[in-house]
Amino acid sequence: MWLALFDYSKRTVMEKDKMMKKNVRNLVIFICTVVLGLTLIVLAGCSSSTSVDRVNDTKKTDYSGYWNDTDVRLVAKDIIKDFNNSKAIKQYPKTHGKQVPCVIIGSYKNASDEHIDTRILTDYLQAELLEDENVKFVAQKSDRAEVREEREDQQENAREETRARLKAETGADYMMQGSIRTIVESTDDGKKTARTYYVVTELIDIETTEILWKNDNHEIKKIIKRKSRRR
Repeated sequence: MWLALFDYSKRTVMEKDKMMKKNVRNLVIFICTVVLGLTLIVLAGCSSSTSVDRVNDTKKTDYSGYWNDTDVRLVAKDIIKDFNNSKAIKQYPKTHGKQVPCVIIGSYKNASDEHIDTRILTDYLQAELLEDENVKFVAQKSDRAEVREEREDQQENAREETRARLKAETGADYMMQGSIRTIVESTDDGKKTARTYYVVTELIDIETTEILWKNDNHEIKKIIKRKSRRR
């Protein structure tokens, strides 16, 4: 009798142990399922949080209030119009046998309170003015070193009839250079900021250093409103 009771008790303990292990296994499976589901939801949310829309390159976009591509186009448009109508450009062909002046673009100094790649503006100006055919350009100083290196290399390695001649560069008549500055005003609480950009461009006679033309553009003015941050 005692043996039967011991055997029954032993079986009961074993059954309880199996049941406990089964419950633990089910709990682990449930937890893993929940974690996996939450992970998939997070990943789905992350993947859908970024979208890209392609827009026309002339569409005005201004998210920060800082200098951008729209400002480049607006400033360049004003500079080009004023430049082509300037006395220096219009009179040059009359005194030089209908030839157009040769211009080199110097540096545009960034004296603003932000990082501005002024090369974008100078390249834009050069491309547009070349299309107008009122001037011709020689390479900028930063670009000439590579060209000169190639010309020197040709003297040693290219056939004589195909070599670029030494000391045959076209000298520029004028240099175009300028600067970009900013005036920034803010309210005491910092919720409103006014940013005004001053872009100055000059055309200088390289031989005499006379300033032949000057454009002072300060039409780019922006009011930036910021919402108060939640605490």
